[in-house]
Amino acid sequence: MDKEQEDMQFLGFFGCYKESFNIIFSWRKIFTKITLTLLLPLSFIFLFHIEVSNLIFKKIEHNEEQINHTEQGTPKYEKLTDMVSSEFITLLLFKLVYFTFLLIFSLLSTSAIVYTTASIFTSKDVSYKKVMKIVPKVWKRLMLTFLCAYAAFFAYNVITFIVIILLALTFGIKNGMLVLFIFLMLLYFIGFVYLTLIWQLASVVTVLEDFYGIKAMVKSKELIKGKMGLSILLFLVLNVSFVLIRLIFKVVVVNGRWSFGYVDRIGYGILCLMLLSCFFLIGLVLQTVLYFVCKSYHHENIDKSALADHLEVYLGEYVPLTAKDVQMENYRL
Repeated sequence: MDKEQEDMQFLGFFGCYKESFNIIFSWRKIFTKITLTLLLPLSFIFLFHIEVSNLIFKKIEHNEEQINHTEQGTPKYEKLTDMVSSEFITLLLFKLVYFTFLLIFSLLSTSAIVYTTASIFTSKDVSYKKVMKIVPKVWKRLMLTFLCAYAAFFAYNVITFIVIILLALTFGIKNGMLVLFIFLMLLYFIGFVYLTLIWQLASVVTVLEDFYGIKAMVKSKELIKGKMGLSILLFLVLNVSFVLIRLIFKVVVVNGRWSFGYVDRIGYGILCLMLLSCFFLIGLVLQTVLYFVCKSYHHENIDKSALADHLEVYLGEYVPLTAKDVQMENYRL
């Protein structure tokens, strides 16, 4: 990295992006290999899921429309009903397989990019072969952090749903209730973004420190204080980019609008695949840069040699590290 640790805290929105792009272009060879190995399959899985889900939904909608125009009790009606049930089961199984592979490649990609970026920060020798050897050992810890984050999101959604139901039963559906509902949805969105930011930074903490699961979430919550505005801005810009890529794929490739034929759609599909892979790469490097920014802001000195030793542990059999092994002591300005 071009910046010294003490200067990392002063990086703003554009500074974080500049630092991330400098890292990627300076080490483009290894990041290209990681992208082709992990991020490209991850992007393909995501886009393939959209295409296949759309095809299955269209079949279900077509058959349900046929059912509405078919007399009940007839053989045709029974056949159509069985087809719809079978298609729903197919969709459910496909979603299950999709989420499984998506999760695996997401965790592996996060492990690889965060480890590589941190190794660059420590001026540690890093190679594609070494990263691929380490990744399977890191992602197990990331899985525990993901499960804790999933539990937090699940509880958050359940509580929100219960609150809305109780308010609806108590006050009924009135004009004032609509305003209250909009206000609650706004609060829900703010809370959702906050939880997402904590989870994303917790993934970096899991790889670079002796924390995972709930402890990583707590550590992430502490780190993000004071840099909330920067974190939210980075989050919003990244997600706007993600939505645009998905929208282009949905409109042009899946629905076939603004295109001139099958070959044209394939071209747009490849373009979206490349853009999404780049998006995942930039997003993960940005998360790691944000981690170092937050560490610097809280004056938590990162001993590069100790961090390098922590990363090196993954090359052998993993043994739990103590906090002092990792490095986190406050430094005086």
